Amino acid sequence: MIWAVIPAAGRGTRFGGERPKQYLKIAGRPLIAHALDALLAHPRVAGAMVALAAGDPHWPGWHERLGKPVLTCAGGAERADSVLAALRALPAEAGEDTLVLVHDAARPNLRQPDLDRLIAAAEACEHGALLAAPVRDTLKRAYGEAGEARIAATEPRERLWRAFTPQAFRRGALTAALESALAEGVAVTDEAMAMERAGFSPALVEGREDNLKVTTPADLALMEFLLARDRDGLR
Repeated sequence: MIWAVIPAAGRGTRFGGERPKQYLKIAGRPLIAHALDALLAHPRVAGAMVALAAGDPHWPGWHERLGKPVLTCAGGAERADSVLAALRALPAEAGEDTLVLVHDAARPNLRQPDLDRLIAAAEACEHGALLAAPVRDTLKRAYGEAGEARIAATEPRERLWRAFTPQAFRRGALTAALESALAEGVAVTDEAMAMERAGFSPALVEGREDNLKVTTPADLALMEFLLARDRDGLR
């Protein structure tokens, strides 16, 4: 059994606007619908748990998609709070060893071959796995304030990867890792960071680089182009 977890309690302040970015529409559906359907389309995913902001007026009220259950729970102020709340709220049949896929609500372009390879890697590695891509650009370390930054040094990019989602871990291990980080006041920016702190070394699974997270209006425009390209058979 595999369950999907989607933290969707954030406001998306970097994007701006009154409506949280996960509810903005592309190709006729909200971003979160694309994210959910990509996960639920996999035959081994039993259902999804979505962590929402208290009193979220934008949630469409889905109870199922693609014939699979979509459950909700109250999220928290930070991503880790929401993921932990969702893990705790999973149905009783999802035991400690259940594989959980944590995916961004605003990452709508997940492909099934990537998901297949992620699941296979996470089942083969007791430390879990995540989709990622090697850094290919030249990296610069800067000094100075934003808008006046200057180059301090060029950083080596070998062995550096960009972390994507989904990230796949066993429910019990991820719950314990997040609880430990929160108890110690450590702000973890993704689930893999919490697992690293707990002594695990998750596997990196190279995925498609168009598995983008929508963070800015420019990202939304790019994603609209990518999905239109696929719809028109130009991929």
